[in-house]
Amino acid sequence: MIEIKILVETSARHLHVSEEHLQVLFGEGSKLTVHKELSQPGQFASGERVKVVGPRGELSMRILGPCRKETQIEVSLTDARTIGVTAPVRESGNIKGSAPCKLVGPCGEVELSEGLIAAKRHVHLTPESAEKFGVKDGEIVSVKVDTAERSLVFGDVVIRVNANYADAMHIDTDESNAACAFGEVYGEIIK
Repeated sequence: MIEIKILVETSARHLHVSEEHLQVLFGEGSKLTVHKELSQPGQFASGERVKVVGPRGELSMRILGPCRKETQIEVSLTDARTIGVTAPVRESGNIKGSAPCKLVGPCGEVELSEGLIAAKRHVHLTPESAEKFGVKDGEIVSVKVDTAERSLVFGDVVIRVNANYADAMHIDTDESNAACAFGEVYGEIIK
């Protein structure tokens, strides 16, 4: 069994918007502003927020940039229940047949027939790190996270390999709370 330590980061609820939807939500000519750079190169938390509305409630969410080809909302399963939708657990980008919702911005609204998911936990690796760790893109592994109060092993973790990535595991807030994964936390990739 090979054990490799990886930084574990909590990915809070957020959304990615298409350029078209950005213009509807914030007005013609709008651009995303950088609030904070994220650990993944070229990605940032924007200053722009929208309401994500479901049948039972709404949540305020930050848009992550840059704009993407398709609008995608990523929530925890608790968030999904809060607004009254059933969010499938999916890899980012796989939104076909996912939950519907409405986005409300300061200048307009967008009704989405699909796009809301609970992101599948995953590990970002560069090709060099993947080779060193002996894993491949798309491979499913487990990651053991040791914390003072609630250590656990996350199964069904997808390895994602790309030259533009920084090495890190991403879990949602439900998963982070379950493991008390607060502050700087590392996990061990278990094959």
